[in-house]
Amino acid sequence: MTHCVRVPREDGEATRSRLAAAGILDHGHEIVDEDDELYIPVTDPEGVPDGLTVCDRALPRRETESMPADLLGFEPSYERLGDIVIVDEDDPDRAAEIAAAIMDSDLGAATVLNRASPIKGTERVRDWTVLAGDGTETTHREYGHTYHLDLASVYFSPRLATERHRVTQQVTAGERVLDMFAGVGPYAIPAADRGATVVAVDVNPVAVRYLRENAAANGVADRITAIEGDVRDVVGEYRDWADRIVMNLPHSAGEFLAAAVTAAGDDCVVHYYDIQSAEAPYDPGEAAIRAAAGDAYDVTIETRHTVRSYAPHELNVCLDARLRRG
Repeated sequence: MTHCVRVPREDGEATRSRLAAAGILDHGHEIVDEDDELYIPVTDPEGVPDGLTVCDRALPRRETESMPADLLGFEPSYERLGDIVIVDEDDPDRAAEIAAAIMDSDLGAATVLNRASPIKGTERVRDWTVLAGDGTETTHREYGHTYHLDLASVYFSPRLATERHRVTQQVTAGERVLDMFAGVGPYAIPAADRGATVVAVDVNPVAVRYLRENAAANGVADRITAIEGDVRDVVGEYRDWADRIVMNLPHSAGEFLAAAVTAAGDDCVVHYYDIQSAEAPYDPGEAAIRAAAGDAYDVTIETRHTVRSYAPHELNVCLDARLRRG
């Protein structure tokens, strides 16, 4: 018997990426597809992220594919984004060793990148070191949608796939959704695919170009209005408009709460992302939302959700806040 995670087939790639990033994907056994569910082998059931179902079952040994761990003798930490593999290594020699193993394995990577800087600037991009292959552009598939992007020019984190799915699964047909920091569309496109009318804003012109391209490629261009600019300069055209607002800019979303309140309709759900101390991760965001809403709205916090650990003693969290006009 092998420890494994059981997920619906459509969640398979995103879950496999999460488990690989956590360093607990078992490369010695095959992934089994049975009755529309995948059984993904893991090496450490205690390390499986919350919300995933762990079970034991017989899985066949992997006989043909060679994985990086087979070549290295240890399990490297990496993420998949399309045909790009991302590592985060400070030691250049170790980074080069891991990159060589990834390229020599059966992962099918075209490029291996190493993070070379933190996320920086209003356009939320970072520097990369190309360890193997060529280029930073790829096409990523997530929960049935495809996203073409250039990591050197836009922000995109495969680690947030499950969180994006959690939020967009709440969208119902006919909703009006404002995505305040839309990037290449990983919230806007699934929301539109569920029948919402979406206004998607981003200050990064390259991200907006990819957003429009991705909206067309996913067949939802007619339901997404993509706008390049600061959302605070845009919301005046959408006053009292939104049924749902996504605020995925966790370091500084609070600076945009007044704009969110301007755009909110009579009954609006705001998905507010924040990074705070693990001791009280939700209190500052909740206080900020209530202060911005003032007397105009009754505020109910429907969900207090930890997205992931961000740094020692810090959490990336989301507050799902319902604003009802008083």
